Amino acid sequence: MRIGFIRHGSTSWNKEKRAQGSSDIHLDEQGRRDAAKLGESLLNEEWDIIVSSDLSRAKETAEIIGRFLHIDVKTDPRLREAGGGQIEGTTEQERIEKWGEKWRELDLGIEKEELVVARAHEALDDLYHQYPGQNILIVSHGSFLRHFFKSTLPELNHEKHIVNTSLTVLRRKGDEWLNELYHSTSHLD
Repeated sequence: MRIGFIRHGSTSWNKEKRAQGSSDIHLDEQGRRDAAKLGESLLNEEWDIIVSSDLSRAKETAEIIGRFLHIDVKTDPRLREAGGGQIEGTTEQERIEKWGEKWRELDLGIEKEELVVARAHEALDDLYHQYPGQNILIVSHGSFLRHFFKSTLPELNHEKHIVNTSLTVLRRKGDEWLNELYHSTSHLD
């Protein structure tokens, strides 16, 4: 089983560097174009299923890719972005002005990493058992993917920013995850 993990296309909030979290923000035109480029680049690969977060920016990215691959999109709310609590909609500067330089140390209702990882593994285990031997594309979000990759591929550098519409491909053998491709943006070149 191969699973391709895609971060959704860009939004206006990405460009403004606003925390999106579970806010339902739509793709911008660049996000739609980049999703189409990724969809076109996947035409020569074997993908059977697309499952997306139910948030608009991920679902629309998945639907654009799905049109190229002639695959209908399924949604799973467990693939949503880590909840941002009170910081959703704010920039780093706004957070510093409101809560100070050490805002990350405050309890602002941000979903804990271990909770994100738990729901990620639950969703992926379910997909693994529901679609054995199938190749699945997952469209999700930056923090969600970063937390999952850190828990699954600890040997890789997780400080690198996950670019919008980047593709990571893992192969799953039993309980083991093997990396084939990490944060590829070759479709954007």
